[in-house]
Amino acid sequence: MRIAVDGMGGDNAPGIVVDGVAEALKRYTGIQIVLVGHKDKLKPLMKSSGIDKDPNLELVHAEEVVYMHEPATAAIRNKKNSSITVAASLVSKGEADALVSAGHTGAAVVATKVKMRMLPGVDRPGIGLIIPAKEGAFILVDAGANVDSKPIHLAQFALMGEAFARFAFSTLRPRIGLLSVGEEDSKGNELAKGAFKILSDMPINFIGNVEGNILYDRNAEVVVCDGFVGNVMLKAYEGMAKAAMHWLKQSLTKNTFRKTGALLLKNAFMELKAIGDSEEYGGAHLLGINGICIIGHGSSSPRAIRNAIRVAEESVKFGINRHITRAIAEAEIGI
Repeated sequence: MRIAVDGMGGDNAPGIVVDGVAEALKRYTGIQIVLVGHKDKLKPLMKSSGIDKDPNLELVHAEEVVYMHEPATAAIRNKKNSSITVAASLVSKGEADALVSAGHTGAAVVATKVKMRMLPGVDRPGIGLIIPAKEGAFILVDAGANVDSKPIHLAQFALMGEAFARFAFSTLRPRIGLLSVGEEDSKGNELAKGAFKILSDMPINFIGNVEGNILYDRNAEVVVCDGFVGNVMLKAYEGMAKAAMHWLKQSLTKNTFRKTGALLLKNAFMELKAIGDSEEYGGAHLLGINGICIIGHGSSSPRAIRNAIRVAEESVKFGINRHITRAIAEAEIGI
């Protein structure tokens, strides 16, 4: 199994990425890693991490980097030799089985669409992200790959999310919900109402609309929305989680008595933190492309990079794209 890793992708790349690669090489057997990026910047880091002579590591030079402030299309138009584009090319040519990147999300979407192409019957990729709930977790699709979708795209997201849920949650018939502003099928904008009609006629376990106030009750294993709404929801969730921890810390440190109580509850707080630990999943799946691509958070730690590599391997072994292709064909939905 060969995993291409974008060595230059991420807020703290390339150092954090190399550290994550080093952890993966030490922990996982049977994985070969192709580290893609500028050789002059990566070689010293590989040497300091003790992996420069690892037989399961290959370095592929890529002269350029797509930075966060640049447009996503730079990966194809202006920087064809960027690390993300070269890594996507390796997968498209069969020289790698999957791709991991914590860099520019838009660039990863563009590069994989152009180089790896789409699965049969899929028009647009969707970012599938596992989000913690009161009990377990659910998958949100799309978490930001498309800011302007059509009802048929949301239907395809549902099928891709269903396949992902079978892989992530080991459930044969995951419940599919449509994120909207009311439970009734008449509620929502034209996109949501149009998607509701299509989803209702599809061979999936569609449970109808899901409102934001019950989203974290895990009434559905898969929640579908367009990428604009999904990304706004995701960023709001991340911000609220940080704010809640800030409020909790302020409350527990107001006086000595509360500080003592907080020390007694330290293990409980550690468990609470672990529930929302996105680094365990490594990143989000870019669903619908003809290959496996795991997109990590820009602030990914070495542990997150390591786990993203693990999840990429597991996704290839599960054959998630084979399940998506079959589901799309059986549903007989066109673009």
